[in-house]
Amino acid sequence: MIAKIYSAIPYGFGGKLVEVEGDMNRGLPTFNIVGMANKTINEAKERVRSAIVNSQFSFPDKKVTISLAPAELQKDGAYLDLPIALSILLLSGQLIKADVAGKVFVGELSLDGKIKPVKGIINVVEKAKKSGCTEIYVPVKNLPQASLVSGVAIYGVDTLQNLFLALKGQYTPPTTDKISNQTQAKQHVTGEILDHIRGQAMAKRAIEIAIAGHHNILISGPPGAGKTLLAKAAANLLPDLTPEEKIDITKIYSIAGLSKDEIIEARPFRSPHHTASSTSIIGGGAMASPGEISLAHKGVLFLDEIPEFQRSVLEAMRQPLEDKEISISRANRKTTYPADFMLIATMNPCPCGYLGDPTHECKCTETQIQNYQKKLSGPLFDRIDMNINVEKVENTDLLKPLPDNTDEHNVVKNNITEAMVRQKARYGKDGVYNSSLSSFEVSKLLRMDSVAEKLLAEASERLDLSARSYFKTIKVAQTIADLDKSDVISSKHLAEALNYRKR
Repeated sequence: MIAKIYSAIPYGFGGKLVEVEGDMNRGLPTFNIVGMANKTINEAKERVRSAIVNSQFSFPDKKVTISLAPAELQKDGAYLDLPIALSILLLSGQLIKADVAGKVFVGELSLDGKIKPVKGIINVVEKAKKSGCTEIYVPVKNLPQASLVSGVAIYGVDTLQNLFLALKGQYTPPTTDKISNQTQAKQHVTGEILDHIRGQAMAKRAIEIAIAGHHNILISGPPGAGKTLLAKAAANLLPDLTPEEKIDITKIYSIAGLSKDEIIEARPFRSPHHTASSTSIIGGGAMASPGEISLAHKGVLFLDEIPEFQRSVLEAMRQPLEDKEISISRANRKTTYPADFMLIATMNPCPCGYLGDPTHECKCTETQIQNYQKKLSGPLFDRIDMNINVEKVENTDLLKPLPDNTDEHNVVKNNITEAMVRQKARYGKDGVYNSSLSSFEVSKLLRMDSVAEKLLAEASERLDLSARSYFKTIKVAQTIADLDKSDVISSKHLAEALNYRKR
């Protein structure tokens, strides 16, 4: 007799269907698993045996062979514990084929028969749905994330015993229908906001423009000028997630193992340390896992003191900054992850930080300054839309009381929301910002008056702008026009945008 149970596993940003085939014959009692299974799956033999016995089922004392098809697919993780156990129950006659027909099962088993959550559950459910299955059984703690996928019956099970009873029609497991998918009530803003930052009017204006158009920005200035505070305040200005963005972000976090039982409700703000390796930033490893640039998808990647990062790490970011995705190739697989993030970077003007500061003497040599600034290469700087310099705020201004009627945070956030509404109306869908336009789309969709066109022609020649910088200037100018509630880019919008191209 051959038993066949269907399951699925995450594979990159997608998933793969796996057939768990079981065979039982006479011979010495053995339990073998074949089909490109790694160490975690081979260890499932002990987990499955104990889970079956401790759940008051009988484990056959015959030769049992489990085959995981397709055999050439490398399989990793404990996703297949549950289907392997069901295959054995089917072989031993404790279940019948009708109990499992048209259903997909996934879950990790503990020794006492409890079913533990697994990572990448959205990938699993999406693949099972595309494969035409009618019912999917997942660990009950994975139900919230699984509920993001509609159009298929999804059941949450907590023990092998309860799953058995559910398949026999003697127990009704919870379903995703009982889980609310509505957006949670807006939480109170926590952390830094623009109202907490004294001075820096130009920097606040630049942050407003950058977020409204999803532009990459570099903030330069001496130590203590408030560069990091500005970046953290930017995190509280990000717009709410759309349902599609919520699925993508939760999916990435689940694949990375950072969230198995909850839906990501807020835009990510990732701040890796400058000692982070290229693999941790870009992604990779033996299983081609997502890196920080993918974990920051639809959010912010904050690189504090960007020249302190390894040159190789920064150069590896050039392609995903342009393409909004990253392709990771390894010997056994090739995976593409989304990486549509907004980059906020900070840096000092020199290693000691006081170059050009009227109150502190710079102690760096010319060579040290050049080597420090060269860590941010020309091609990488060309991919940064906006560059601003901030000055240190006078200490006497730091403790001055704020006006009672100040509400800068809400005013700026409302401006950003209105600018994004204008972009959605112009481009016809969510998630498309001015910064994501191609050069062809800039020429086709954006309008500029004759005075602005003349100013751009003169400035591009004088500043020796590259083609990329030329179009980035137009896109920043369009965001400024959106904030100004204008459908046409004027000379004042373009002049402000050109001011952010200076290095």
